Amino acid sequence: MKIGILGGGQLGRMLLQQAANYVVETYVLENDENCPAAHLCHHFTKGDITNFNDVYNFGKQLDALTIEIESVNVAALEKLEAEGVTIYPKPSAIKIIKNKILQKQFYKENQIPTSEFVITATLDELKAHAH
Repeated sequence: MKIGILGGGQLGRMLLQQAANYVVETYVLENDENCPAAHLCHHFTKGDITNFNDVYNFGKQLDALTIEIESVNVAALEKLEAEGVTIYPKPSAIKIIKNKILQKQFYKENQIPTSEFVITATLDELKAHAH
């Protein structure tokens, strides 16, 4: 099984350390060739996790793909998922995680405890709600 990670920071490194316990081939996409995960994966690809083409071309060779940070190209993940690549977490969840307004609304709609919030679209609205 070929498993990819978007991002090669400390979380990516920890994922790879656990993956070593399984019969999997690991791939990492990251801009920094000296990132913490670079020397632990089987295959390292230098690329931008926010770039559609980099993410899509990296992911289309894999069976499964995960992220270590939410700042990834979700459109590429959606296309990969539609083409049969298993994505964890699902692109629909990543969209919510990336947008703090959507995240707070999701919490409220699903009765998940969160701090009070007010959504503002303009500076004037922000000033009107400031204490």
